[in-house]
Amino acid sequence: MMRKLRARDIMLRDVIVANPEDLVAAANLKMVRANVGGVPVVEDGRLVGLITHRDILLAGGEALKLRVKDIMSKDLVVVHEDTPISRISRIMADTGYQRLPVVKNDRLVGLITQSCIIKAVADHL
Repeated sequence: MMRKLRARDIMLRDVIVANPEDLVAAANLKMVRANVGGVPVVEDGRLVGLITHRDILLAGGEALKLRVKDIMSKDLVVVHEDTPISRISRIMADTGYQRLPVVKNDRLVGLITQSCIIKAVADHL
């Protein structure tokens, strides 16, 4: 049953995002308020990066004064709505990534987190 599940079946659709021009402090506040560890960075509806708490910590003490575009990850691994959950799980296991953007025509349509995978497994056991 799990193999038939696809990204569209388990992804978060109401995704909190940042803009590349946002201050890192603003993106950090969004993450803290939403209790999430990272957010996709979107410009004109297109996915352009991802920023995480780890990125902010690694950027050092002045990070909060920078723009999101200055420290976001740009070389992203993404999945599509029809990507099987087995493939998504393998990508996460192999890379250690905790979240994967779901895109359609370079536009963000959802986000898969480790919690999405765990919930899908729990629902189908």
